[in-house]
Amino acid sequence: MAQTSTTTGENTPAWPSRGWFLRPSTWTWFGFGLVLVAYADLAWRRRWMSDDGLIVLRTVRQILAGNGPVFNIGERVETNTSPLWTVILSVLGLLPGVPLEWISVVTGLVFSVAGLFFGLDGARRLYQPLAFHGLAPAGALVVCALPPFRDFATSGLETGLITLWLGGTWWLLVRCMSTVDGPRTWPVALVAGLGPLVRPDLALFSGVALMALLVLSRPGRRGALGLLAVAAALPLAYQVFRMGYYGLLTPNTALVKEASEANWARGWAYLVDLVQPYWLWLPLLVLAAALFTSTVDKTFLVLTAVPIAGAVLLSLYVIRVGGDFMHGRMLLPALFCLLLPVLALPLTRATTVVLLVVGVWATVAAGSLRPPYSAAPRAVGITDERAFWSRSTGHEHPVLAEDYADYPSMPATLDAIRAVEGPAVLIQDYSTRRWYAYPTDRPYVTVAADSMGALGLLIPLETRLRDGYGLANPFAAHSTSLPDGRTGHQKWLPPVWELANSARLPIAEGGPVRAEDVAAARLALSCPAIVAIDASVRDPLTAGRFADNLIGSFTRGSVRFPRVASVPVACG
Repeated sequence: MAQTSTTTGENTPAWPSRGWFLRPSTWTWFGFGLVLVAYADLAWRRRWMSDDGLIVLRTVRQILAGNGPVFNIGERVETNTSPLWTVILSVLGLLPGVPLEWISVVTGLVFSVAGLFFGLDGARRLYQPLAFHGLAPAGALVVCALPPFRDFATSGLETGLITLWLGGTWWLLVRCMSTVDGPRTWPVALVAGLGPLVRPDLALFSGVALMALLVLSRPGRRGALGLLAVAAALPLAYQVFRMGYYGLLTPNTALVKEASEANWARGWAYLVDLVQPYWLWLPLLVLAAALFTSTVDKTFLVLTAVPIAGAVLLSLYVIRVGGDFMHGRMLLPALFCLLLPVLALPLTRATTVVLLVVGVWATVAAGSLRPPYSAAPRAVGITDERAFWSRSTGHEHPVLAEDYADYPSMPATLDAIRAVEGPAVLIQDYSTRRWYAYPTDRPYVTVAADSMGALGLLIPLETRLRDGYGLANPFAAHSTSLPDGRTGHQKWLPPVWELANSARLPIAEGGPVRAEDVAAARLALSCPAIVAIDASVRDPLTAGRFADNLIGSFTRGSVRFPRVASVPVACG
């Protein structure tokens, strides 16, 4: 395919002798509409709420109840990775009579489809006015065909918001540079700067998009500083809030997953787990050939380089940190970026062949290509998370928290919590799955659990839920990792620490813990660094506490202590 893109205007050829139904633009929009409807339908057929998505909704419930952006009342821990997704759901949660789970599912789906729309229209604008015979949604077929794109369009996680932001940011950038009377550049900078609020690692794409905006708009030194200030205003404001309110530089999830550590081998395996089962290299190579055989100008080159560079950076980050336990999820933003310039391609003889190849691949991939564990997913290694929860709960579409009540171990857990009379600390003996209640001097019930999303919505907001993984438990988040822990679950703090933190001594004999282990853990919790962590989370939020949290956030995130306490305890 040989073509030249000037991206200097949107003046399309006039078709005075043709009816509207014969114009290429009509068929272009028909194709776009068809693929958008198909994607929406395919994603809706896979609708669900992940347990991690339900974790977000516990925080939303706390906000709506007036308790602040926390998972447990009185404990300032940032369990959600996406501040903007939490804000959006909190606002939409004001709608009366609509379950939060359905708000999250539908919003994620709408955002995913909208992001694909903006990506398609961005590609249309990129190739105008050269698409004389119209455009075909070639790359969009990959989005429709790939199961992870369909599964995580809902799921309750921020994936839909990410798709919308990536597609919208690129659309704004292309629109700004491809029209003579384009919009002002500051709205582009404002939206592009939101990346860290969508998810922290998306700051990488923000940086690339802002660099391209400066290169193409040439605003001068003062103008450039103004655009960067606009882009940084909201993320910086939230960062100051995070440091003062939560006492950390990053979301608590970054500590839990040890995002600062490198695990290239595991990350590469995560990439292969996505690419290999679907033969994903085939459509990507074919689409790349169609793109790189184009004759381009500087503007086209820069606009195309933005999503490609963003894809490279985002994928390298995911590979470096070791990937994730959910099949494909963390690589979807990078893959969507890579597809942005080829979501739609001008119709020529060459691109007709490309469309045919991608279409055949999409049909095969959507219908039969799957990773080997999809038929029997397990909660180990990388897994098909949707299939796991669908099989485990017995619901094809587990959306409501009540659907998760049918998970095999959930009834016994709920019965144990409901059976408690008065304040107590509940821990589970994982060898027998029996629950034990211990008295406490704290005026509430504390539950030491593992999976906490559905459970967090099925129990009262006043009940503290402290997980061994560390998502809502600052002690676990600051503990050392398991030697070969599952990706995303590297931390596991035994329940003995929760007894040391909250139970009344002496510990009764005959339970799943030893009194000497509780005593050792309580001694470890008295170490100054751990006391400071506890104070940053639980002390009343005065101006002095906010300032101390903010200053201490620069070093607090690096504190680690052994997950198994033993005498003598060494602080330091």
